[in-house]
Amino acid sequence: METRELSVNLREAKKKEAAKLRRQGQVPAVVYHKGEETVTISVDEIALDKLVHSSESHLIDLQYPDGKAVRSFIKDLQFDPVTDKVIHVDFQLFSADEVIEMEVPIHLEGECPGVKIGGGKIQINLHNVTLKGKPEDMPEHFTIDVSGLELGQIMHIRDLKAGELEGKIKILGDPDAPVVSVMSPRKEAEAGAEGTATEA
Repeated sequence: METRELSVNLREAKKKEAAKLRRQGQVPAVVYHKGEETVTISVDEIALDKLVHSSESHLIDLQYPDGKAVRSFIKDLQFDPVTDKVIHVDFQLFSADEVIEMEVPIHLEGECPGVKIGGGKIQINLHNVTLKGKPEDMPEHFTIDVSGLELGQIMHIRDLKAGELEGKIKILGDPDAPVVSVMSPRKEAEAGAEGTATEA
């Protein structure tokens, strides 16, 4: 997994301070690690957005003003419900041999017969998946082969395979949670009609 650098500034944990920082283009954040004191920081909104909206996951070297750097990953994000801007972020530190839980984006590959032959449409139910393992084994994204999906089929978390990372990472989540499915043209139309009726 690729490592990116992100400059940070220390901040005071005051209620009004967070709003002030956001007006200045900064995002309030915390850095934590089990057994260590939580540190309050702020990061540049534009630089953070590039990491948050990337199609890959990254490890992040947090660069402090005094030259200190610590390796971390984004553990949690809070978004403004109206603007969808990131308003707070949690960074988790880790040691090289530590087992962590990290969310990575899902990438689909392969030609789906349910789409090519059956005329269906792929519906992505889950855009990210949580993996458990050592940092060195974490992939930038999790690839799912959909070349075996027929019309009407659903792939659940229990169906996911770690491939080359089998034995190194564990896929977390509700085993029955749908990840990707192939909807028939008729069901897709019905779903659209229901949505329109609900809006009306």
